[in-house]
Amino acid sequence: QVQLVESGGGSVQAGGSLRLSCVASGYKISTNCMGWFRQAPGKEREGVARIDSDGIIYYGDPVKGRFTITLDNAKNTLYLQMNSLKPEDTAMYSCAAGPYGGSWRAYESNWWGQGTQVTVSS
Repeated sequence: QVQLVESGGGSVQAGGSLRLSCVASGYKISTNCMGWFRQAPGKEREGVARIDSDGIIYYGDPVKGRFTITLDNAKNTLYLQMNSLKPEDTAMYSCAAGPYGGSWRAYESNWWGQGTQVTVSS
């Protein structure tokens, strides 16, 4: 049974920081593709950050320079450090991992967690 469990979400003021975690069980995230996605009410899900199997990191344009994706192989955990948060970052954040990568859309076929809510106030 492959499970991905996110944590670390919460409510913060604009300009604040949060670090999200995604703990995987039954699967080694580090050997495959992994990434973070978000979806705000009334919006389509968008890619936030990902590490493809070749090790190359990609960020969505709205978060470049503010968010950082990292991997702790020993803990089988993926992180998303979010700094300088803005109200428009408010969304449900989910992690995904699996053998599919090379594009944001390819991740739809990977395993997914349930998500953690991030709310940023002005």
